[in-house]
Amino acid sequence: MLVDDHPLFSRGLALLLPGVSGGRVRVVATTDDASAAAAMVRRHHADVAVVDLHMPPPGGTRAIAAIRRADPTVRVVALSGQAEEDAVLEALRAGAAGYLPKTADPEALVRPLLAVLDGWSVIPEELLRRLLEEAAPAGEQGLAQRLTADERRLWRLVADGASTVEIATTLHVSERTAKRLVAALLRTLGVATRVEAAALAGRVHLGGSDRRG
Repeated sequence: MLVDDHPLFSRGLALLLPGVSGGRVRVVATTDDASAAAAMVRRHHADVAVVDLHMPPPGGTRAIAAIRRADPTVRVVALSGQAEEDAVLEALRAGAAGYLPKTADPEALVRPLLAVLDGWSVIPEELLRRLLEEAAPAGEQGLAQRLTADERRLWRLVADGASTVEIATTLHVSERTAKRLVAALLRTLGVATRVEAAALAGRVHLGGSDRRG
């Protein structure tokens, strides 16, 4: 789904992306209203939302945060014609999985969009150093605070040893979605296995169980 207040840009991208991606990317909806973005993403079952940072109030960053609150499984990519470092960092903190410049050719957008859908992040190289510098002082103890409430809940389930089926049942999602969520969580935590995620949860004192029954 495209969230952009420039209709010519969004319509053009909606027409071009299916062709240049060989049908792998399909635009299910567009909107120029940042305040309606979260509801529309859920209504149209979008997997990825591409959000222009420079939207009229409430703005792109707030739209990103609203989308992530409404459905944490939706991956969000920030888009901007002006790559202001602070604005991009704010979007990443709001829950965006990456950033792409509006100046990129449609062909150059396909691979990052598919990578984001698979659970990866797309972050400009020039921003990586600053992000790492900001994350370093907080260390492990600040990790839980950087996650959404739903990500922390999933982490507690993993730490409790819940199976994929149990996670799917508790979160009211399919097993396939549960596997994708767990894989994305492991990447976010920087660990390779559920056992490592559980050990990390113990070190940061994540909190009580979310298992039911």
